[in-house]
Amino acid sequence: MSIQVSSSNNEVMQRSPLNRDGYLLRLLEQTSSPETDLELLRSLRSQSKLLIQEQAFPTTRDEEWRFTDLSSLLQVNFEARTSQSSVSSEQIAPFTLPEAAESRLVFVNGVYQPHLSLVKGLPKDLYVGSLSELLAGKQEEAIALQSRLSHYVGKQPGAAELFTALNTANLTDAAIIWAPKNLVVETPIHLLFLSTAAASPAFSQPRCLVVAEPNSAVTLVEEYVGLDEGVYFTNSVTEVWVEANAQVNHSRIQRESKAAFHIGKTAVSQARDSRYTCTAISLGGKVSRHNPEIFQTGEQTETYLNGLTIALQDQLSDTHSAIVYSKPYGSSRQLHKCIVGDKAHGVFNGKVFVPQAAQLTDAGQLNRNLLLSPKARVDTKPQLEIVADNVKCTHGATVGQLDADEVFYLQSRGIDAASARSLLVYAFAFEVVEQVAIASLQDTLTHFLKTQIP
Repeated sequence: MSIQVSSSNNEVMQRSPLNRDGYLLRLLEQTSSPETDLELLRSLRSQSKLLIQEQAFPTTRDEEWRFTDLSSLLQVNFEARTSQSSVSSEQIAPFTLPEAAESRLVFVNGVYQPHLSLVKGLPKDLYVGSLSELLAGKQEEAIALQSRLSHYVGKQPGAAELFTALNTANLTDAAIIWAPKNLVVETPIHLLFLSTAAASPAFSQPRCLVVAEPNSAVTLVEEYVGLDEGVYFTNSVTEVWVEANAQVNHSRIQRESKAAFHIGKTAVSQARDSRYTCTAISLGGKVSRHNPEIFQTGEQTETYLNGLTIALQDQLSDTHSAIVYSKPYGSSRQLHKCIVGDKAHGVFNGKVFVPQAAQLTDAGQLNRNLLLSPKARVDTKPQLEIVADNVKCTHGATVGQLDADEVFYLQSRGIDAASARSLLVYAFAFEVVEQVAIASLQDTLTHFLKTQIP
């Protein structure tokens, strides 16, 4: 792996876990493959390691990363954890969801924790479990699932991105949700990824694969939480397959430690007549980035992306999304909001690609940003690339502060100034929060908005 640095930074780079001499690759190779490992997984790991060696570590000189400085990440030596955790059920209790009390998978530092997970009362044809459990059981189904893992490695735009390749280079386990044809799953499924700092900074790489076969429907909550306020690095990849006439309602919540690093990829493939809804909310992390990439591979597909970023103190939170059309009659609606206070920095770049074949596309994109302090900063870039000539595509972005007239109006109704500002901020955010499909999770997010935003 090549990394471009100035000579003054050589000392930092020599101790970096992501440096040229392959420290990170050696760290990943400390994880031994299970005896039941299939050839496809070994091939994917080898392919990804080759991709890593061909790429430079991203810097602010790269267009896709020019607003997101990862130099602080390079100054920490992270350690991969591969053993079972000592985390207890009492410790995870505050993060469980009553609606998904018996349909959750728990991973700690990227390692599956069967004693903390609970899957019961679900339809018998629905598979919710880990890839390692599947490998130890039905080999035929395992092969079918694993073939989906290779789709976004070197075959689609962004697939060769460094952090996705890093995740695949250590792929030994994953959270798996597989809904067969014609099955509507009423119970939401909760994937809880916990991280701990402990004695040394942990490096975890969660992986998730969701397959909704034709005419099925699934509600999924993917949540990343820090158990302490230490330094650690989470590098996640989630792949979602929404097949013909299937529906997936996906809530992605990131509330890591304020000292942590978080980089996540969500890659979605949509077939004809499918519907995918994602509500992504980012609250934690010193430096965080989410890359949702949607590939509409069939006609009459519908995509709804709702995003909310809250960055305070000195946080940097980045969202880079892409919606790629390939067939006619597709539609998408994207609303992303940022609330930025103190000295924090919010970044949004939303791309929509409409090629010649994607006639009669209907795409709408809006980014709204609220600055709570004079030193807060937002960089926004909504982006349309349209080749087709018979489409309806719009985009827009706004950046502003709280309206003084609105604050005054609430004060004239007997509300003090601080409460008036808090109410306006809450109203700004709730348009996205209310899209979360789980009532208890909505309550948790509402409590955060009311108590954590100054």
